[in-house]
Amino acid sequence: MQRYSPTLIGFAGSRRMGAALFILAGIFMLKKASNRLSLWAHNNYMSDKTWDWGSELVVITGGCGGIGALVVSKLAAKNIKVVILDIVEPNTKLGKFPSSDSNSHSYQEANCVFYKVDITSGEEINAVAEKLRNEHGDPTVLINNAGFGSATPLLQVPENVVRKVFDVNIISHFLLVKEFLPAMVDRNHGHVVTVASMGSFMTQASNVDYACTKAAALAFHEGINQELKILYNAPSVRTTIIHPSWVRTPMISKLSNNPAFKASILEPEHVAHAIVSQILSGYGGQIILPEGGSWVSSVRGFPLWLQEKLRTQVSMVLTEVVGK
Repeated sequence: MQRYSPTLIGFAGSRRMGAALFILAGIFMLKKASNRLSLWAHNNYMSDKTWDWGSELVVITGGCGGIGALVVSKLAAKNIKVVILDIVEPNTKLGKFPSSDSNSHSYQEANCVFYKVDITSGEEINAVAEKLRNEHGDPTVLINNAGFGSATPLLQVPENVVRKVFDVNIISHFLLVKEFLPAMVDRNHGHVVTVASMGSFMTQASNVDYACTKAAALAFHEGINQELKILYNAPSVRTTIIHPSWVRTPMISKLSNNPAFKASILEPEHVAHAIVSQILSGYGGQIILPEGGSWVSSVRGFPLWLQEKLRTQVSMVLTEVVGK
């Protein structure tokens, strides 16, 4: 029987360990290089060093609560002027006080202005956009943040609720971009941020209307980026899409309070930080939260049996909670 000395065995083990580390390092470097290439490709291989945050103007929908309010607070704290468009007025914690026009439904404080508007109404959006431009100039950043969900099976959700989900989550994006994107195109400077969801990639029972709008938001983001580059000759206007998983907001309180719901939940602070960091970077991109959840975007390339298994796992939890 042939025997190997402990020294030779140890040497062979060390070589295997070294080879494994070399492969892992190679994979890490390839991933890093791929991410960098993706960033440059998304931004048309152009850097934009023209951002002057003392003169930029950010508009955000749904900025009076949840993730939106945190984004507003973070930007205003950096002396960046922010305009909030929301149907809900700011609470007292925002230190609101009436503008000079008491009938305008607008309030302002240092670095922050509020306009009351129903973004499901094209007429209201048009009116407030005109007023905003006259009083503050053209926005250079638009954050389509407002969101609404019904968490109702599609055969039970009323027509007016379906229409509201689509109006808030996607139709308003079209209307707001039509108001504010032309000025960005003219200057070849600006940033459109779309807050979507992991629902852009997977649809579950009792979440069909919401997921449809978030899949549409992804197509909207991709389409704007293409048109800016090919049709409008404005390659320096940035576009970003954010895909958070479950976020601890009132919209999912029934889920997050249910013991059967085992999925990890993001804090609104985490999402707000990601949005603000991306804006301040001067670059556009696609951000999936949590960071380790990027594999979800490739689910449609999985075998169908595995896709169905993943969707069903989430659907079972959703239907259990919705049914209560």
